[in-house]
Amino acid sequence: MLINVHSYYSLRYGTMSPESVVRTAREMGWGVLPLTDINTTMAMPVFYRLCKANGIRPLAGVDLREGNRQLAVLIARNAKGLDSINRLLTQRSLEQHTLNIQYMVDQLEETQIIYPLEALPERNLRASEWAGVRPSHMAAMVAMPPGVPKEKLVAMHTATFTGKWTWQLHYHLRAIHYSLLLSRLKPGQTAGKHHVWVSPGQLLKAFEKAPHIMENTSRLLQACSLEMDFTRSSKNKRTFTGHRKSDMELLRKLAYDGLQYRYGKTQKHASKRIDKELHIIGQMNLAAYFLITWDVTRYSMSRGFYHVGRGSGANSIVAYCLRITDVDPLELNLYFERFINPKRSNAPDFDIDYSWKERNEVLDYIFRRHPNGHVALLGAVSTFKERAALRELGKVYGLPEDELKRLSRNPAGAARQCDPVIRRILWLGKKMEGFPNLRTIHSGGVLISQEPLTHYTPLDMPPKGYPVTHWDMYVAEDLGYDKLDILSQRGIAHIRDAAAIVMENRGVKVDVHQVEDFKSDPRVLELLRQGRTMGAFYVESPAMRQLLAKLRCADYKTLVAASSIIRPGVTRSGMMKEYIRRYHRPQSFQYLHPVMKEQLEETFGVMVYQEDVLRVCHHYAAMDPGDADLLRRAMSGKYRSKKGFEKIRHAFFSGAHAMKRPEAITREVWRQITSFAGYSFSKAHSASFAVESFQSLYLKAHYPLEFMVAVLNNMGGFYAPWVYVNEARQQGAHIQPPCVNNGQIITCIRGKTIYLGFVYVHNLQQKMVQDIMDERDKNGKFHSLDDLTDRVNPPLEQLILLIRAGALRFTGRSKQELLWNAHILHGNQNYHGASGPLFLMPRKEYPLPVLEQSPRGDAWDELELLGFPVEMSMFDMLNTKHRGDVNAAEMKRYDGKTIRMMGQLVTTKPVITAKNEPMKLATFMDQYGQLFDTVHFPRATQSYPFRGAGIYLLMGEVKNELEHYTLNVQKMAKLPLKTNPLSAGQRKFLPKSPTSIT
Repeated sequence: MLINVHSYYSLRYGTMSPESVVRTAREMGWGVLPLTDINTTMAMPVFYRLCKANGIRPLAGVDLREGNRQLAVLIARNAKGLDSINRLLTQRSLEQHTLNIQYMVDQLEETQIIYPLEALPERNLRASEWAGVRPSHMAAMVAMPPGVPKEKLVAMHTATFTGKWTWQLHYHLRAIHYSLLLSRLKPGQTAGKHHVWVSPGQLLKAFEKAPHIMENTSRLLQACSLEMDFTRSSKNKRTFTGHRKSDMELLRKLAYDGLQYRYGKTQKHASKRIDKELHIIGQMNLAAYFLITWDVTRYSMSRGFYHVGRGSGANSIVAYCLRITDVDPLELNLYFERFINPKRSNAPDFDIDYSWKERNEVLDYIFRRHPNGHVALLGAVSTFKERAALRELGKVYGLPEDELKRLSRNPAGAARQCDPVIRRILWLGKKMEGFPNLRTIHSGGVLISQEPLTHYTPLDMPPKGYPVTHWDMYVAEDLGYDKLDILSQRGIAHIRDAAAIVMENRGVKVDVHQVEDFKSDPRVLELLRQGRTMGAFYVESPAMRQLLAKLRCADYKTLVAASSIIRPGVTRSGMMKEYIRRYHRPQSFQYLHPVMKEQLEETFGVMVYQEDVLRVCHHYAAMDPGDADLLRRAMSGKYRSKKGFEKIRHAFFSGAHAMKRPEAITREVWRQITSFAGYSFSKAHSASFAVESFQSLYLKAHYPLEFMVAVLNNMGGFYAPWVYVNEARQQGAHIQPPCVNNGQIITCIRGKTIYLGFVYVHNLQQKMVQDIMDERDKNGKFHSLDDLTDRVNPPLEQLILLIRAGALRFTGRSKQELLWNAHILHGNQNYHGASGPLFLMPRKEYPLPVLEQSPRGDAWDELELLGFPVEMSMFDMLNTKHRGDVNAAEMKRYDGKTIRMMGQLVTTKPVITAKNEPMKLATFMDQYGQLFDTVHFPRATQSYPFRGAGIYLLMGEVKNELEHYTLNVQKMAKLPLKTNPLSAGQRKFLPKSPTSIT
């Protein structure tokens, strides 16, 4: 007969997981249990299942609050009541209004409303309304409110924690919530210490002087019940056309129309596969899901948007024929059952990637296409990780920033301290780890439901402007919802924009969907073979470039495998190196077991894809495909039951034993399987990435300058902008600083000349630049500094930034002259927008002293304002003429020898060794713009740490692995640059406090 129970989904308030809540209720003997988290019902599906499994009757409710003020506790009489509560919470969020009691009551149906005594309405209580009496009221002999009948009084005990330490945890969570020191918390901001769990006997004793209160409470709860449906059939949008039969007829027509587009008219093998898939799709009532996804991609293609359909959905030939995906499942022998099979209990999902520029338009279409309340983004829950928890706890104790950093970066070191505060923080941090912290939004999940989503969840309205479910994808999946993932990635924007820039700069139309032609293009294959993939989606990282070079990858199927074996699961198991060795010497190894040869011959006996796990489990250990798929899901982190995972492990070993497999081989097969945990790709996923890589590589191979401009204009990729600028220069581009007359806000290209965008100039106001562009487009190019100030009148500090960035080079005058004249012309005027004087008067010319301009001074300006020099390299700015003994192209001549090299730091990657020691991998660029890779083992990492961006002198041993050469660094030192040549007199022209920009 508890009325008000909180789990830790009462964010930064509750202290108990739903599992802990149900376990405590069972141990104390509660047979009926409502869960009433604060302003949310997000835990209800999980709570419901836990209660059913533990013989407890679950009830749904909410503790409704405005700030710290409790308005009421609501308990649903039935499923309609839960929907009513969720609609109320949704409306409150969508309309962002404060609830008043009367409004609340009018909105609720089939709901019991229990008011705390201090919030009772000033009128007679209705049939569904009750006055909640706390045990503390009875102990203090608080007089019951006059006019409230005895039959309207119920016991409202709040259960938030189990004892002293959980109350302390709650207290710290509240301080974190309010960003206050513990000493600054006020009583109303925390729960009372008496909000602890009690047994039925304790509660009866508390109300023994008023037995009618407990009788009323029992009657209230007996009138409530809850049933939740966890099957798929009733939740997702059931039809696309209005009838399931019509859906299947339309899907069949679209699939066969697409068959001709994809394969031509004579493809019996493909049509047989289509018929098989359509049979399963119809059997599982998934036609509407396919058609809804097709409708989204059809709309986006009609708008000229590019998309990539990836993930396990690419295993479907129907999806391929509907142009949802661009991966041919027949070419790669992908089996449909990995995506959908009758034994698979969880819902399938399509992952559709768009450019970050176009994703919101696609989402907008989806939300306008389907009724309000029936479509929402999937929520997510961010949890307290160890470091974040320690940092937040340290703040509420008032620890200084330096100590917070030490604590969060090295908890083990902090644990050795004797400071009681630190030890308390570490103890609480361990308790808090994994607690929900905030509700957020899934990266791309969209739900489209048959019935209103409020049947199962309230909806939030965050700043994005689309409603979001309170619970996450795991709960959605448990409930049987099929989600559609609408995601964004920069790689697609690179491809789309590059094709548009090629059309603009060269007048050539590129069809980026001709992937079959790209797969055999000699230029593309040569880039792959050499690992020259800078800027190309998914294949540009140092690790991927090294892998491609080691494999000498030169075909589509090898790239598909490479896209998967680069993942940590394969790498960590040691099978990536083994795969490379076997790839080059396929006769040099023996298969672990005949089953491995039979099932994994394509990948030389190495498990590379998630599908390989399914095949090995099924054929080696005779596991049921459904159990094998559960194991595969555990690999990808989507299956969370430890007990269930142990059951699968037992099934694997039992099955292998029954098949009389050798025990030692079984253990090794299991080791390889478990090494995949959380990191393996499905083959279809890798294939989707490989297709996009070929699209990028085709553009890079044939239109390298336009492609690099597209990369720069989409926030780059793996590397900093200067690396892509260097790559464009290596391909023959003439790189120019931003230019008032020839440039744009973003980077642009004219022939082979690339003008960097004004977006790269630090502290430059975007509105001012836009005014310049608008004025130039309207009235033509600018002729001089005078002309610019007359027509646009930028503020002095902004004008100085333009001059120093080289944007007024068209005037033919030096920066120093321009800076002098900027002060003379502008004085102390303020910027008022793009409106100059009505009449232009001739200005008096003043004689100027002889002013020198040095390339090094320009380079320093560019380094400060753009982040990198444009016309000089960083090597030209060094204080030394030494350039090392060996450059990148010469490394192969020094295999096994200790040499000195000089390189500009490109990127680093931290690594933890098997002995738990930190080391680093790095990439540098030599004076000729060529990249080389380095390894910094723990001793070198500790003795010679990296000291930020710049040029380093490196000494180390050259190592060769399959014709890829790296430098194992023994010593290194960062080299100083020549000083800025600007004199003190010239520095006075620099803005003292640049205007910060948006």
